[in-house]
Amino acid sequence: MSILVTGSTGTIGRHVVSGLVARHATVHALTRKPDQAGFPENVRVVAGDMLDVASMRAALQGIDTLFLLNAVVADEVTQALITLNLAREANIQRIVYFSVQHSDRFTDVPHFTGKYTVERAIEQLNLPATVLRPSYFMQNDTRLKDALQHGIYPMPLGELGVSMIDVRDIAEVAVSSLLRREQASTPLPREVIELVGPDAITGNDAAAIWSAALGKPISYGGDDLLAFEANMASHAPAWSAYDIRLMLARFQSDGMRASPGSLDTMTGVLGHAPRSYRDFVVEMAAAWNAAR
Repeated sequence: MSILVTGSTGTIGRHVVSGLVARHATVHALTRKPDQAGFPENVRVVAGDMLDVASMRAALQGIDTLFLLNAVVADEVTQALITLNLAREANIQRIVYFSVQHSDRFTDVPHFTGKYTVERAIEQLNLPATVLRPSYFMQNDTRLKDALQHGIYPMPLGELGVSMIDVRDIAEVAVSSLLRREQASTPLPREVIELVGPDAITGNDAAAIWSAALGKPISYGGDDLLAFEANMASHAPAWSAYDIRLMLARFQSDGMRASPGSLDTMTGVLGHAPRSYRDFVVEMAAAWNAAR
């Protein structure tokens, strides 16, 4: 029995690989650059690219379970659908797909609708799969260190609240889902699991939490999406900056809060309550102080 992890060298993928290794699973890690992967010897590193059909066919041979995570890129849907169809041709009956919370609701946000398109393909192709729908990652805010040091929380989350989740909790649920499918005697029914944290965090909430953890005043930078897009476009592709701006606009207009029952489901799968944003911030502040 073997599990192929795509997106293996990213933040989530590395946590998933480590979690599977700790549970003594046979792990194949897909990467474009095997020589730079840096995985333990007991992980089989596989060269592959989701747009290279021959390499994906080879990577899927002998695989029982697939963790399908592909990056938010312009051709994300093409990558995912090619991989899903190749997995179906290889008769892989155990799949965990990495989507996003509110993929079915935020239809004006390109990467949300892209992921929902893949979800619909999973359903219409009758593929046995767990669909994971994570909220905004807490760890995204580690990139805000410079702004926070200048007294500003700059992410324009708005005032309705986002049920942020720690990537470690995401990985734990992914590992549990993969192993449950891997170890089942027959393919399990399709399911959707929403991955959320215990608190709906607003822009002002985040600023206050960072202020307490850093021991200095932190102000919320406000809801100016045009300024956010312009800043992001200075170091990322323009399409990506606009995509994220559209996502943040939905945070501001609709919020991204946990659905009823989702926290209970999370706690049941994890065996513990999901980590809080406050605990994450305290941990990061301590690490930054220790590194001075």
